[in-house]
Amino acid sequence: MHSRFGLALSFLLCSRVALCQSEPNTEPLQGLATVTTLSQTESGRAALRSNYEFTGNIQNGRLRLPTLFTFEEQQQQSLRDAYSTIRNLEQLADGLGTTLGAAYVARAHTDDTGAELDFLPAVQQLMAFAMSTSGTDSNAGKYLFANLTTDGTQPVTPELRAVVDKIHGETDAFGRAYHLPAGSPNANPFGNSRPFQTEHDVLAFSGRDYLNHAATSVTYQRGPAQDLTKSPSYPSGHTTYGYTGALLLGLLVPDRYPEMVVRGAEYGTSRILVGAHYAMDVVGGRTLALYDMAHLLSNDPAYLRRKGGRPASLTDFRGEVLKARAQVAGLLAANCGNIVSRCAHMDISRFNDPAANSRSYASTQTYSLPVAYAFTANRMEDVAKLAPEAGYLLTVAYPSLTLRQADTILTETEGPGGGFLDNGSAFGVYSRLNLYEAT
Repeated sequence: MHSRFGLALSFLLCSRVALCQSEPNTEPLQGLATVTTLSQTESGRAALRSNYEFTGNIQNGRLRLPTLFTFEEQQQQSLRDAYSTIRNLEQLADGLGTTLGAAYVARAHTDDTGAELDFLPAVQQLMAFAMSTSGTDSNAGKYLFANLTTDGTQPVTPELRAVVDKIHGETDAFGRAYHLPAGSPNANPFGNSRPFQTEHDVLAFSGRDYLNHAATSVTYQRGPAQDLTKSPSYPSGHTTYGYTGALLLGLLVPDRYPEMVVRGAEYGTSRILVGAHYAMDVVGGRTLALYDMAHLLSNDPAYLRRKGGRPASLTDFRGEVLKARAQVAGLLAANCGNIVSRCAHMDISRFNDPAANSRSYASTQTYSLPVAYAFTANRMEDVAKLAPEAGYLLTVAYPSLTLRQADTILTETEGPGGGFLDNGSAFGVYSRLNLYEAT
């Protein structure tokens, strides 16, 4: 079974490849839970209204983001991005550039039936561990914030329920705000209906998906390629996958780390363009991926000791990244015909313009969503104090940096503050990280 015939990506991460942990990490869910309290303040309600408005305008092309393709070409990219190559991250490899991307895909590729051919075993294990970590948390958040369940019907544990109850949050925030609560006609039965269910004017388009099959945006919303009508919207599982995978590929090929960061952002925007997600879903998925990857790279014991899934545990995730990097470098050098650093600059792809990359990435920091927390909006937040492990997102790629130096860079390059996740918490500061400028 592959994702062309699956349900939501987070579900596929758990069922298709037996990747997911039996229990999610509570801390990132507490960070994501701010969405359940937005209806309680005027600034929060304004953020919810803007989420609906801006999502619709981006999807329809009324609000044109500075993407690397034209709007029409970016729509086609969103169809290709609706598919997912979970086991080898092949579809994200175009961020490696013309030469290295081709060298990577020459070994890590998917045939036209969707079968992902075996890749370097140690690298695949690393990918599986990272994907299972963020995939578990994303999947748990979807149903927790929709209706306090694990899968739509099974109630969550008291510990997870407390994530919402302690802040007096309300489930089904999008269903309530957009007049399509769970169980109403044409709504998601569990809550947090998606944009193609709530928006009044969703632009449909057709093209070819990643496997070069004829497809439309609707076939990746309602089926048969993918049926999301019963999959809660927040956070975006595809975005979590896209950023987790892009970061990992960037860490494995540091010469292309900035471009891979942009590829992750593009993948998130694809979820808006195809009509499957709101801007808030994408920001939530991105923040979750950065948070989880930083904790993995810091070798946080809570992240390395697994309860279920395969592999069962890793003792040194950061060390495994370095080992895998050497294997990938050997493969890429052999396939591109030169050293990796030289091949990295042989690039005529859409990612070869740093100024365009910077504009494109910056536009995805907030997708123009307004301030929800005024007290964090106009001040810099010290990453070293709030989330010191975030620096590993840089030091693993650039080992000449100390952790303190990396945290300082992340602080100095922060994006706009006060967003719907930026409530002064450690998780919230991850929503402000601008990894492209930091690299």
